Amino acid sequence: MIGVMQEDRKQRLIDPVVLDRIYAEIESDHVVLFMNGTPVFPLCAPSAQAVQILGLLGVRYKSLDMTVDPSLRLAIRDFSDWPTLPQLYVKGQFVGGNDVMRQMLETGALQSLFERHAIPMNG
Repeated sequence: MIGVMQEDRKQRLIDPVVLDRIYAEIESDHVVLFMNGTPVFPLCAPSAQAVQILGLLGVRYKSLDMTVDPSLRLAIRDFSDWPTLPQLYVKGQFVGGNDVMRQMLETGALQSLFERHAIPMNG
């Protein structure tokens, strides 16, 4: 319960317009990746690795380049309580960054997550 209270408090500190945008973005597609750069031109190794993982699995996703919107870049970190980018959301729920994605891929948990949510994979 304390974690939920802390999360609510952090989200209240985010500009309501930016908070609404975050909710709209994570609900706009089944899989959303907040990253540095674009899938074609990632601007950091962690973002490149996240793109590679999703590409390996053949998962269709929406990406958002956090380098073009500083207010969103700062807010997404408070929203998820995760200090780094990239950040992966599946069906509106925060999954983690590239390190979590890599570990989940290696154990099969990421594939299971996509299967559980009926998200198509081509890999």
